[in-house]
Amino acid sequence: MKDSSANQNSGKGDSFFLIRTCITIALGGFLFGFDTAVISGVIVFLKNKFVLDAFMEGWLVSSALIGCLIGVSFSGKLSDKFGPRKILFLSALFFLFSAIITALSDSYMAIICGRIIGGLGIGAASMLSPLFISEFSPKYLRGRMVSLYQFAITIGIVAAYFSNSFLLNFSLSENHLVNGFARRLLVDEVWRGMFGTLIIPAALFILLLIFISESPRWLAKKGKDKHALEILSRVNGRTNAEEEISVIKESIKSENESLRQLLKPGLRKALLIGLILPFASQACGINAIIYYGPKIFKDAGYALNDAFGTQVTIGLMNVFFTTLAIWKVDKFGRKPLLLSGMVGVFVSLVFIAIAFNFSISNGILLLSFFLLFIACFAFSYGPVVWIIIAEIFPNRIRGRAMSISTFSLWFANIIIGQSFPWLLENLGPAGTFALFALITLPATIFVWKVIPETKGKTLEEIEIFFSKSAI
Repeated sequence: MKDSSANQNSGKGDSFFLIRTCITIALGGFLFGFDTAVISGVIVFLKNKFVLDAFMEGWLVSSALIGCLIGVSFSGKLSDKFGPRKILFLSALFFLFSAIITALSDSYMAIICGRIIGGLGIGAASMLSPLFISEFSPKYLRGRMVSLYQFAITIGIVAAYFSNSFLLNFSLSENHLVNGFARRLLVDEVWRGMFGTLIIPAALFILLLIFISESPRWLAKKGKDKHALEILSRVNGRTNAEEEISVIKESIKSENESLRQLLKPGLRKALLIGLILPFASQACGINAIIYYGPKIFKDAGYALNDAFGTQVTIGLMNVFFTTLAIWKVDKFGRKPLLLSGMVGVFVSLVFIAIAFNFSISNGILLLSFFLLFIACFAFSYGPVVWIIIAEIFPNRIRGRAMSISTFSLWFANIIIGQSFPWLLENLGPAGTFALFALITLPATIFVWKVIPETKGKTLEEIEIFFSKSAI
């Protein structure tokens, strides 16, 4: 069996090195998914504990999203300056501190502060992880590798659902073998245990980041060509790496480091895609279901433990169809998956609105419509948005440009997270999901008319394509 150095010299990459690195980076997505989904179980208890009205309930969810916006704002610039690996360390620390603070807090405002700190980690990881994976991966595997990030998000979400459901059932059982602080954490105030579970993956992420390499494109940008070549050789073999480093250096020479270049014809199109596509992916209402799933099903007539179990089913569906996207995105391409999924999202939202309108809400039919929505989102919007925004920007400013795209995503997320309880109270479930369906239509037309196919192209080839665009 050939060792990794033999593979490098023969033109073959070390696949284990690539997969290990990308999986480690994708753990940022797991923490992102877990932290955003855990609130779906906690909110039922905190609403009663602190007597929250619709605004305060929305703020409990969206406070983390404020942290996301701040995290996105600083992480792009810091990544371009210090490298994405170092800033991912920082995001992992934010996750760890957030889990500790929210699990131990006794006041509503302290929990909000902990949520904001967690949001800093989510915002940084949501920008850096797909960027890092994109810059690490060979062109023929880039879509699949970046999709690992979305897959990790879905695993994090379903892990949070399982954790919430397990802890809830444990707290409701009659025989407890825990006393003292452990009883308070796992039984009397089980929401503390739900928050605190995040400590385990956050600590693991910090540990694993020690053993991965820095982004080769960032190293090349900083003039560390020898180190960049070594890493690219391990990823794609020496012959391919030498060709790739040459193209990267030429690309960097032709760029400047100002974000103003995104306003020039060509790159202006990339900026437009980077703003609209992430916003649209959240405006369809995906995180309303992630954050408020148990509340939706509880209000629809499900028992509390059944509502939690239903949320687990939704999480598993999310994982399964994200796996489908990982398998096929580099074969079918980004655009076909995105368009077909968006059509499915629209249809399922219409069905959900109709079901609520005619009070067909307590049974398998409503759950089936939600599962259809999740399935369509999971193989399209979910992974493909991250792939596209990680591909379309120039090397020198990729970190800061991706920050703009990710800022747009989290801005839409804040709007949905804050407004959803109000929408349910004033428009009802039928009107709310009909509104989400209406928003999906122009987004689908935009993808059809404006977004190009990028599969099989290097990042530098995509950059050249956009630079020649007339828009």
